[in-house]
Amino acid sequence: MNDLSAYHRDTQALHAGRDPDANEGVVNPPVYHCSTVIFESVEELLETRRDRASGAYVGFTYGREGTPTTRAFEDAITLLEGGYRAVVTSCGLGAICASLTAFLSAGDHLLIVDSLYGPARAFCEDFLKKFGVEVTYYPPSIGDGIEALFQPNTKVVYLESPGSLTFEITDVPAITRLCRARGITTIMDNTWGSPFCFRPLSHGVDVSINAATKYISGHSDLMLGIAVCTEDKFIPVKKTASGSGYCGGPDDIYMALRGLRTLPLRMRQHQQSATRIATWLQGRPEVARVLYPALPDDPGHALWKRDFTGASGLFGLVLNACTDRQLAAMLDHMKLFRLGYSWGGYESLAVPTYPSDLRSAQKWEAPGPSIRLHVGLENVDDLIADLEAGFARLAAAA
Repeated sequence: MNDLSAYHRDTQALHAGRDPDANEGVVNPPVYHCSTVIFESVEELLETRRDRASGAYVGFTYGREGTPTTRAFEDAITLLEGGYRAVVTSCGLGAICASLTAFLSAGDHLLIVDSLYGPARAFCEDFLKKFGVEVTYYPPSIGDGIEALFQPNTKVVYLESPGSLTFEITDVPAITRLCRARGITTIMDNTWGSPFCFRPLSHGVDVSINAATKYISGHSDLMLGIAVCTEDKFIPVKKTASGSGYCGGPDDIYMALRGLRTLPLRMRQHQQSATRIATWLQGRPEVARVLYPALPDDPGHALWKRDFTGASGLFGLVLNACTDRQLAAMLDHMKLFRLGYSWGGYESLAVPTYPSDLRSAQKWEAPGPSIRLHVGLENVDDLIADLEAGFARLAAAA
């Protein structure tokens, strides 16, 4: 099955990146553990050098550049996201760093959303600024108002929707429309939605990034990133990622391909369970508000409904005023919502969050502490009981 373009994404997720006819009928692509590639002649070796120099990247020259296992994963995610080609990296942050540095030089200006992933913000502050890139943060709700922030040297606008901790939705098409008119490259972190719930390139984005560590893998057992590019953006990202050493390991890539096969089913269950729990939380007296764009009364719901085809299991909640002691009493003894960073696996997680520490363009206002929940694939009644017990501990610690 070569041309999958006419099929639904569920079918594409199952068949993309597989070619049993080329692999002795084996269903899954083989894992290539590779550093060295052998060539039969000087002419063949020189041809691969020309391939790299031209930016075609058709053949295989060295393990860091990729293998057939890498290509299978890149092809699969490219199909799901509707891109030209993709670049695998060692982690999601690697895909972010490679994509940003591919299009930025000293003296350039970067516009980046104020609600972005914390390590990406740290990269901008600790590295990009150090090397002469001017960084300006914009409010996630800015929409076409971003035009007022453009400068003659603005080269990249970076988006993340919804934001990592506050889950604010950005009007992606409004921003990309203005950027395209000015030749500004747009890069978006699509990890929350995954290729199943949002396709950034169809909304005008140039480079779509996924931390495959999370939903694509789905099992909390690997580190991997991938950047899906339009045709004119592929070569800069590929060259930067390869030159920076951001290569993914073959076993991690294989496991991400295996996780991809169940992505549609898992995402539907994550959304169904998260929606039920988020709705339940809205009725709790301890909760000031729930931060989940799939809820009808969320401020970003209209944009989410217009642009997204689903939601993930990651969302936030703001508690009414309580002490640090009460918050710790609630979270320390959870049985199912265990304390842990990352998300996107089968298991539920909870972490306290501090959005105000990571905002500069728009102040974050909240009456009490914030919590980020990842709703996994456990029974929803069991998860609600776990939260209920946590609220009881919070009250008892007053």
